[in-house]
Amino acid sequence: MRIVIVGAGFTGIQLAKLLINERNNVVLIDNDEEIMRHAANRLDCTVMVADGNNIETLEEAGIARSDALVCLTGSDEVNMITCSLVDAVYPEILKIARVRNYAYYVNTTAAQKTHATTFTGKHRPLYGIDYMVHPDVEAAEAIVQAVENGALSSVVSFDNSEMQISCVSVCAGSVFAGHKLMEMRTLCPVPLLVAYVEIDGNTTLPNGNTVMEPGCSLGVLVSKNDLSKVLELCGSRQQDLKKIAIIGAGRIGTLVASKIVEPKKSSFIKMFAEKSRKSSQKIVIIDSDEQLAKAAAERFPEASVCRGDATDESFLAEEGIPSFDLAICATHNHELNMVLSAYLESLGVKQTVSLVTSAAFATIAQKLGVDVTVSLRDVVVDSIMSHMRGKAVKEVHTITNGNLEIIECILPADSKVSGKKVKELAEPGKYLVLLDKHPGTDEYEIANGETCVSTGDHLVLIAQADETRRVLELFESGREK
Repeated sequence: MRIVIVGAGFTGIQLAKLLINERNNVVLIDNDEEIMRHAANRLDCTVMVADGNNIETLEEAGIARSDALVCLTGSDEVNMITCSLVDAVYPEILKIARVRNYAYYVNTTAAQKTHATTFTGKHRPLYGIDYMVHPDVEAAEAIVQAVENGALSSVVSFDNSEMQISCVSVCAGSVFAGHKLMEMRTLCPVPLLVAYVEIDGNTTLPNGNTVMEPGCSLGVLVSKNDLSKVLELCGSRQQDLKKIAIIGAGRIGTLVASKIVEPKKSSFIKMFAEKSRKSSQKIVIIDSDEQLAKAAAERFPEASVCRGDATDESFLAEEGIPSFDLAICATHNHELNMVLSAYLESLGVKQTVSLVTSAAFATIAQKLGVDVTVSLRDVVVDSIMSHMRGKAVKEVHTITNGNLEIIECILPADSKVSGKKVKELAEPGKYLVLLDKHPGTDEYEIANGETCVSTGDHLVLIAQADETRRVLELFESGREK
């Protein structure tokens, strides 16, 4: 693919790196000479020092023969105008824009829903943007997904499926400790598959001879209903989240609260109600800003909203926060979120979720003892990458340190792997087929060597990030290995 990226900030550079690693042809445009000088030294792509919202500049960059345009400048208006400009001249090109103004995002989304039936045929998308990505919305959805899955660790779930990939740690005294991965199925009474292994900070695809020592982490593919059994065998257990504190009533905190507090919008509340019929739900929202706290109190009367300093131990003790099951730190100060999460755990909070800036900070937070980290920049890149994978690709999830990706895709009719068994397609150390859902069925099946993939199957794969493009070509385009 040929992709033009306008905006060479952190997200633009990170996106360019991933696309270049997959051997895409990337052109990066920004009007900051210093930034572009560094980009030219770090990236194997074409860089242009220019204003990206100029049609002549874009045509010089090769927009006419490009597959996609991604606008990531610091100005929402520039991103939107650039997409609109390109759409007017080159409507067939995929156009993605990041926006930070929530009103733009909400109004556009609402209009698209209201006029969904008319946005077909000759009608163009609003502002010429095929996909509008809002960082706060993406981050909030990632946090809610973690909470819905017990906030034990990083979780990847799949729409309308009981299957999920959970990162679990092998503790001292675990049934698995000292055994090889190939022995895991004989030690565990429930169906499962290890998707990845993390040892001493290094994440790799599984090898049957890898020994599960205390302290290592496993990305385990297992049914949500069976996760508690796997955790028990690992030496830990899943907690019921009966008392939750949301720290930060800004945009992301409010979006998270809207999913957790309001029953009609949250599957989590349904799950919670089933597990906690005898216990009353308690949700506390904390913010030091008077206006934000007041707005939260008006919007969420079911919750207890406090104006206070979450770093003040006496305030926390007064509100009983140290006894809570979960604290979600989602303030605009990402460094504070990391430190506060670790601090709250030291006071007695059982589990924490922290919003952080990037994967590098996520690694630091995890070393501080934070259970789940959500990287604001990474969720934006993941969302953009998902939209750029092609029609057959439904979702892409970057995990751990970014060197592995989980891909959901539909096997097309022209794929030459159709009708083959997984063992015939195996490339150990490069990718694995994890799940397969046949057309007309409701649930995925854990793949094994005898699993036969067929046209129309919904597949879940995990691959080395630098192998993703080749793997997708193998499964989508019909090309032989």
